Amino acid sequence: MVRKILTYKQSGVDINEADRFINFISSVSSKKKGKKKFSNIGNFGSISNIPSQVKQPKIVTCTDGVGTKIEIANTLKKFNTIGIDLVAMSVNDLIVQGAKPLVFLDYISINKIDLKKLKLIIKGIIKGCKLAGCELVGGETAEMPGTYEKGKFDIAGFAVGIVGKNKILTKKKIRQNDLILAVPSNGLHSNGFSLVRYLLKKKKINIKKNNFLKKELLKPTKIYVQEVLRLIDNDLINGCANITGGGLAENVKRVIPDNHVAEINLEKIKPNKIFKWLKKNDISDNEMYKTFNCGVGFCLIINQRKLNQVKKIFTKKYKPYVIGKILKGRNKIRLNGEINW
Repeated sequence: MVRKILTYKQSGVDINEADRFINFISSVSSKKKGKKKFSNIGNFGSISNIPSQVKQPKIVTCTDGVGTKIEIANTLKKFNTIGIDLVAMSVNDLIVQGAKPLVFLDYISINKIDLKKLKLIIKGIIKGCKLAGCELVGGETAEMPGTYEKGKFDIAGFAVGIVGKNKILTKKKIRQNDLILAVPSNGLHSNGFSLVRYLLKKKKINIKKNNFLKKELLKPTKIYVQEVLRLIDNDLINGCANITGGGLAENVKRVIPDNHVAEINLEKIKPNKIFKWLKKNDISDNEMYKTFNCGVGFCLIINQRKLNQVKKIFTKKYKPYVIGKILKGRNKIRLNGEINW
């Protein structure tokens, strides 16, 4: 009697398919203007140079995912933008410390390798890295049958950046009477999607048949790296905050020094169409403020004399505008008025 030999592939893991995916990543990430450049993808570890011009360099690291925005991508079968989101969620945090992103790594865990889906995700990640001025140097793809349902997956990103000691943005640089500027978001970015999906379920809204939602829900997170680094290089900002989970109040509060308060006039905020739509669908003001960016993707804290110089760095779509001021006080944050939905 011949014994039946068990294989890894029979358990749901196809190593050959994984190898084909790695080869694809290497081919698309190592091309630059038609020429091959050094790539660590496929090795056990990644080796990168530290820029020699940075004085007293400090390493800054960040990691994040895109949360349940993945479920919207699955529903719409559209996977070419969430890779950009993945990069954005980490690199937009790096620049809050003044760091320039150097390298990025990804982790993808999936029920079964789907090359078509994974290629679209990776292309998005590579595009995000290009927008952030960093390089995709490696990652991990884990085929996990039994852990994820059919068609389900998750992604995580890891960014490493560098900043010279004298360029680090600290709370000490923020002063009384500094202005607080709102830099517009591109929409929801990658926060609050569990609430969005709950609303869609309760209201029985089919996003496949709603052209407005199909367009809005998968808009990629705006990457603010290039503009913010230019501000830092030209000594134009004293502090900044990436507006993610927790909304404007919780994120701005994190960078305010003791005995100071960020006084923000909510009436000045210009909400995107998607936030107006959400507000009309039975979400309270308070819930909107603490869950979504409400149109403010990033905040800058600057000396008021530098306002015009700061504005020139940004394109018209993302031109920053004043929403508040730094004052002496306690509690670090004070919200006045209401957003005009």
